[in-house]
Amino acid sequence: MGRYRYLFSQLVRRELRRKYKGSSLGVLWYLINPLVLLGAYTLMFGHVFRLQHFSDFPVFLMIGLMAWTFFAQSLLAAAESLIDQGSIVRRARFPRETIPAAAVTVQLATFAAILVLLTPLSLALRGSSEPASLLLLPVLVILLFGFALGCALIVSVLHAYFRDVAPILSAALLPWFFLTPIFFSPATIPFVIRHPFVGTLLDWVNPIAPYIDGFRSILYYGTAPSLGRIVYVFVAAALALSGGLTVFRMMEGELAVVV
Repeated sequence: MGRYRYLFSQLVRRELRRKYKGSSLGVLWYLINPLVLLGAYTLMFGHVFRLQHFSDFPVFLMIGLMAWTFFAQSLLAAAESLIDQGSIVRRARFPRETIPAAAVTVQLATFAAILVLLTPLSLALRGSSEPASLLLLPVLVILLFGFALGCALIVSVLHAYFRDVAPILSAALLPWFFLTPIFFSPATIPFVIRHPFVGTLLDWVNPIAPYIDGFRSILYYGTAPSLGRIVYVFVAAALALSGGLTVFRMMEGELAVVV
């Protein structure tokens, strides 16, 4: 794979340039868009339709929004990536998984930039975190990247064969977004307290929720995630990545024809 490192870096740069080509702010839109969403959601769910009370609600919200946006945008970008790069797929022989991987890496750059800004802000507002918990932050980022990459490999190769996959994905992400604990904490919802199985569905069956909870544990509550959370996100990343690579390699044989 080392000999394809240059190709991978060029694919990442090409995707960065292509997305906001002709825009006066260029790649700064990668940061502006989530900040605009933060302002809108803080107004609506922090003041107009307040579900629960959290001190420093913008920080609470931004942690969840940051992780979700990276995951969702990675899948959406990867879904179209093989078709967008069809001319390269048809002309050259190289590991085709580098194309959706480049799309996810572009989103990782945005995620990392926001995390760099959010971490000192959160520490200043919420107080110091345990040093050990901060050491887990890059590990959690890597695991979320692996989980998103595994899912991205699957949707990218499926969409190359079945062009309904990307629209279905876009439709599915909307209800998934509101069922994910971005604006709320399942543990403190009265209905969940009365019916604990609902909290289990929101908090454990939803595979992105433990990642968000892990980031919140470190950045918002100042403690390390529980051992159960750490095991969950590690296993989820490993399963997604291995499953994604398996599905991609099973289906990549005809990519040069279908794209």
